[in-house]
Amino acid sequence: MNGPVGAEPVGTLELVHTFTGPMPTGVSVSHTGRIFVNFPKWGDEVPATVVELRDGAEAPFPDQGWNSPSGDDDANAFVSVQSIVVDPADRLWVVDTGSPMFQPTKPGGPKLVRVDLDSDTVAQVITFPTDVALPSTYLNDVRFDLRRGEAGIAYITDSSDSGPNGIIVVDLATGASWRRLHEHPSTKAEQLRTFRPVVEGRPFLERPAEGEPKPIGMGSDGIAIAADGSRLHYCPLASRHWYSVATDALVDRALSDEEVAATVVDEGDKGGGSDGLETDDAGRFYLTSYEQNAVLRRRPDGEYETVVHDPRLLWPDTMSVAVDGYLYVTANQLHRQAKYQRGQDLRRKPYALFRTRIAAGPVLLRR
Repeated sequence: MNGPVGAEPVGTLELVHTFTGPMPTGVSVSHTGRIFVNFPKWGDEVPATVVELRDGAEAPFPDQGWNSPSGDDDANAFVSVQSIVVDPADRLWVVDTGSPMFQPTKPGGPKLVRVDLDSDTVAQVITFPTDVALPSTYLNDVRFDLRRGEAGIAYITDSSDSGPNGIIVVDLATGASWRRLHEHPSTKAEQLRTFRPVVEGRPFLERPAEGEPKPIGMGSDGIAIAADGSRLHYCPLASRHWYSVATDALVDRALSDEEVAATVVDEGDKGGGSDGLETDDAGRFYLTSYEQNAVLRRRPDGEYETVVHDPRLLWPDTMSVAVDGYLYVTANQLHRQAKYQRGQDLRRKPYALFRTRIAAGPVLLRR
């Protein structure tokens, strides 16, 4: 006798790589097909916080020296990397939180580092003043528009769960940086009364080994730039809504915070909690859904569709649209960490990197 019917996958998910060591978060693919992955220091043993996948192996990138910091304030080595992104000019940028185990940051730790892929050498290190990277700051993800200014602009989310949230804007020519939407409601986690995430059938809350559970507090996390560069989209980790803001306003330092905030648009309910956002050159937006083990897509006409749904997508985290026509996504079981499971680590290795064909390319905003 046949058993009951269960959920069936949607779309095709291709396994690219499995991870038997620390849990990954970020992934990015170069224009020549090189794949880079990072591992933040959240309690796992992390031999290298940035690697390149080479012939099935995880090679420290650009070398072991850059993955061996002397301390949390080392400006010349990666401390704890949250994301890596290949820019429109095919250079790898590394977002270093400078915050192992979410500890308070020290000057020199939080930074944006450029690695030129033609030589695999570090070519630029941008650190942040203390009024931009606050002690509570947790740099999360980054997007680029290389058409602005002399060398381009970067936008970084601050997803801190213990301090102010916002967007950090970086002038890549000068290294100057400034905060925008500082503590704006659109960058903040929703309150438990309006957002009750459920993952694998269980409420997603911080559940310490002792004491009462508390809501997830992480703010502005996922980030994506529109195909024409006119708007920056972002979402708090703990929210079903996503938002956009005019990039002209973000980069104009003469505007007041109120004038920048006036350009914010609530893009509506995105169908679940999301960790990652991404865009393609066809004007479509991609949203991970950690509640549904899925990647969703909003078309230019505003309609949503499911790109892929699969039980193996246990906490889809970061996405990367590559020039090969695939969308890459990590699945790292973040919700099974001990801090969410009353002190018990319920993760089961291996973690995974998948891809799915989307027949579109990345947004490449360059001259």
